[in-house]
Amino acid sequence: MIGEKPCPYRIIDDIGGAYSMGAFAGCIMYFIKGMYYAPSSERFSQGFDLLRKRAPILGGNFAMWGALFTISECGLIHVRQVEDNWNKVAGGFITGAMLSIRGGYRQALQQGIFGGIFLGCFAFIEMAMMKMQRKAQLQQMEHDLNMQMEQQLSQLKEQRPDIYAEIERQQELRKKRTQDQTSNNNSGKVLAFS
Repeated sequence: MIGEKPCPYRIIDDIGGAYSMGAFAGCIMYFIKGMYYAPSSERFSQGFDLLRKRAPILGGNFAMWGALFTISECGLIHVRQVEDNWNKVAGGFITGAMLSIRGGYRQALQQGIFGGIFLGCFAFIEMAMMKMQRKAQLQQMEHDLNMQMEQQLSQLKEQRPDIYAEIERQQELRKKRTQDQTSNNNSGKVLAFS
């Protein structure tokens, strides 16, 4: 969701990204596989030959999966008029079902459920990471603000000690007030239990 393009342009972007991922993974996988099954004198050439034949096919499969997923997600965004993680889960279900429809309705349902769960896990991880990042940003902002306030107070202490003394007095009064309120609340709870 962060940094994603708007929906019609996202389809082309995701197809290219999926093809690149599939081709890259296929290059590594098929090169190792070709070297493993080749005779010892032809390991490198056989690995490269299998890579050249099979890696683009795997890239195409990834691109087809990416295209179906993005088209179904964009369709759901258009229909629901909401962009959230449920579109990703439903898009994964639709994609898994469409890719395995030739195996029958039961197979399509199983693969659809698997696709929905798989993309739901990714959406959950993305949400958790966004929350952690937001929490870290808020903590950093709070720390910077506290540092800035301390610097301003130290400058005020040096330049205008009378104003600094008044601020200190008001802070002490505020602390005393909050302590009195908490003690009154605690005594009220004790009376209620007794």
